[in-house]
This record gives sequence, C-alpha cells and structure tokens, in this order.
Amino acid sequence: MLQLQPISQKEAFAFIKKYHRHHGSPRGWKFGIGVNDGEKVVGVLVAGRPVARRFDDGYTVEVTRCCTNGMVNACSMLYGAAWRAAKALGYRRLITYTLKSEPGTSLVASGWRLLGETRGGSWNRDCRPRVDTHPTEQKQLWEAV
Repeated sequence: MLQLQPISQKEAFAFIKKYHRHHGSPRGWKFGIGVNDGEKVVGVLVAGRPVARRFDDGYTVEVTRCCTNGMVNACSMLYGAAWRAAKALGYRRLITYTLKSEPGTSLVASGWRLLGETRGGSWNRDCRPRVDTHPTEQKQLWEAV
C-alpha cells in the first residue's frame, strides 16, 4: 500500500537523479513530497517557483518534478497531495508542464485540467548562450483544480 511521507531536498534530488527519464534535479525548492511502498521511497514530487515569470505572482507554485520508479498510482497520489499541500500553505494555484508526447494520465486521474500547449524550444539565446540538456519539444500546461 502506498503511503505519503515527508522528504528532504537532498533525498528528493538524489531520487530524481537516479530515476527521472529526461531531467536532472530542478534549481529551486518550495516543498517536496515522497511516497513509499511501506519499505522504500518509490516516488517524489518537487514544487518550486514558477519557471515562467508571468506566473510568479507569489500565489502560484509549480510542480517542477514528479518522478517515480514506475510504481503504479504513485504519480497520481503525489499530484493530489501536492495540491492539498499547496492550498494548506496559502497558494491559490498549482501548475505543471508535461512534454506533448506524454499523455498526462496521472494528472487527469488526480483532477488536473489541461490549459493548453506552449511552444517549447530552447532557452539558448545569442545574448545568453546555453547548452540544451533537456527535451525541447512542445509542452502542455496543466493546472490543479
């Protein structure tokens, strides 16, 4: 049986480094949630400041990583818990992004709604060169409701 648990930033980031398919650990941290199977951690969620500046209004928080070892229902449990935690902390909005190629099944199962698609692309600019280490395909924007 899956159980939610507190998790430290260090533990969550180590789990993400080991299991996430296409991203490393995020830059920031507002809070994190773990889920275990009674013996070991099988998933983590990290929430932080919104990456898009226009959403960073002080009342919006973003799920910047949701990562599991493949345990069934762990993502849905984490997404639901994240919205409950965000509301308890005074946030009015919780958002996240998925790759367009990802179905979002766990988000739908935990009551989130799809708001639309973003362009995706690279963060690299002539005035601020960067090396892309992440997928640059279109993203889907989701909101907890």
